[in-house]
Parts: sequence; C-alpha cells; structure tokens
Amino acid sequence: MEAIQSWVSEHKLASIGGLWASAIGASLAYSRAKSPLKPSLRLIHARMHAQALTLAVLSGAAVYHYYEQRSNEPRRN
Repeated sequence: MEAIQSWVSEHKLASIGGLWASAIGASLAYSRAKSPLKPSLRLIHARMHAQALTLAVLSGAAVYHYYEQRSNEPRRN
C-alpha cells in the first residue's frame, strides 16, 4: 500500500488523468449496455460522471493533504 501511495504522490496528474479516463470508459460501457441513448448523449453523460468522480477524488486528496500537513506540524502549548 505504501508503494501505491508514494507513486500516486509523485505522479498526481497522471493518476488523476488515468482515473478520469477509466471513469469515462466505465461510464460509456455501462450506458451502452443499459440505456438506449444516442452516442452523443452517452458521451456527454460519461464526461459528466468522470468529472464528478474526479472532483470527489480531488476533494478527498485535498482533505488528506490538509490533515497530513496538520499532523506533521509541531504542537504549540
């Protein structure tokens, strides 16, 4: 688990881009199997799902970074 965390911390943009691309692919595959939408609407929905997932991951990373920085600060008495 530490190896994954260190790789992600060194390659933040690549990991976010990979997550975004995989979310688009998964959403396209799901919508193709489940809904009779036109391809243009499927692409729009897939992009929206991927953006929402990316926003959630970025928010989680920001919270993690905040608490990590806060725990590393020396305590004031």
